[in-house]
Amino acid sequence: MKRTQLRFLAGIAMVVMLLATPEVSQARQTMLVEVQAGSHDRRNVPLSVTLPEDLAAAKHLWMQQLDSGQPIPVQRSAHDPSQLFWIMRDTLSARQSRRFRISASEFDRNRELHVAVKEDGEALTVLLRGKPVLVYHTAVVTPPTGVDPIFRRSGFIHPLQTPSGRVLTEAFPEDHLHQHGVFNAWVKTTYDGREVDFWNQKAGTGTVEHVEVTSVGSGPVFGEFSTKLRHLDLSAGDEPVTVLDETWTVRVYDMADRYVIDLESAQQCATDKPLLLQEFHYGGMAFRGTSEWLGQQESDFLTSEGLSRADGNHSRPQWTDAFGIVGSQPCGVAVLQHPLNVRFPAPVRLHPEKPYFVYTPVALGEMAIEPEQTLTSRFRYITHDGPPESRSISAAWLDYGEPPVVKILE
Repeated sequence: MKRTQLRFLAGIAMVVMLLATPEVSQARQTMLVEVQAGSHDRRNVPLSVTLPEDLAAAKHLWMQQLDSGQPIPVQRSAHDPSQLFWIMRDTLSARQSRRFRISASEFDRNRELHVAVKEDGEALTVLLRGKPVLVYHTAVVTPPTGVDPIFRRSGFIHPLQTPSGRVLTEAFPEDHLHQHGVFNAWVKTTYDGREVDFWNQKAGTGTVEHVEVTSVGSGPVFGEFSTKLRHLDLSAGDEPVTVLDETWTVRVYDMADRYVIDLESAQQCATDKPLLLQEFHYGGMAFRGTSEWLGQQESDFLTSEGLSRADGNHSRPQWTDAFGIVGSQPCGVAVLQHPLNVRFPAPVRLHPEKPYFVYTPVALGEMAIEPEQTLTSRFRYITHDGPPESRSISAAWLDYGEPPVVKILE
């Protein structure tokens, strides 16, 4: 066989091999997704989809809404880069669908930092288009002068603000110095045979503290941070014992008419011993409102069942709104429970006098966090100027608890 023929056949073989071998250039470069509204109208809804490995590895991504041709800002989570987020702003009517094309790109088409997370060594501050939304405290915050330092705390959110800048929370209220804005703690617990109260710091048996920041992300769709916390048993002796390790992931979306914040807590045993959560009437993820609401006639609670402070204690709502007057104007925050939470819908403790409430699954009976188990709790916070609007909050809960279906078509 002539040399030229050999070269020709070798070339054909090489082409066949190249066609049969998956190369990086042949990795998926695009994906079509369909959003199905379900039985409710949808508008201004945060959405997400899990990316396949090849698209998750892409340097940049961009999205196009197919019915309008308009580009849609997208952003990957710093906490989990396989999750891609966007906000579907245009109305999608009930039982209708809309398609979007996600494509890999060598260029970053999502450069705007509409929601930014700033670190200064003491706190994480989230800004939406330059306006403060919330502050999470990484450093220990000491109570006011003259107050017992046992109430010092880190790992909580304060202030939490409305779009007009009104502050909704309190960090060290005089009547309950152990309540700190948005915070998470159990009350009546048993660990290794000891009674530990992580909530009431004055008892001196337990507390909660921030450990480290694990990820931070800013971008056109949301600002996000993840942190680690630990729940300490102070009753064991000279050295505190870490009972629970906890992770918070907080995400603030680019929605300016009302602030929309997702908070996910994941708790795990730090040792091979379980933590028993005894039945009790409060304890869990809590909200402490501003002291301006103390004794204020206009301040109250509203639940998804239409109940208030007077008749809503230990009811089991999908959402609870705390509201009142701040700086002569009405405002408030709705806290939505996710249906995947343990014992959903968990009872809500509505204080009969103070502006604080807490979702309390242990009000239904004792439960335990076992080694190798993760207790995950998810909540959506919606801060608003003006009085609470039940219909609007209920629609927001449907977007959160029964969201549109995002289906990958190709």
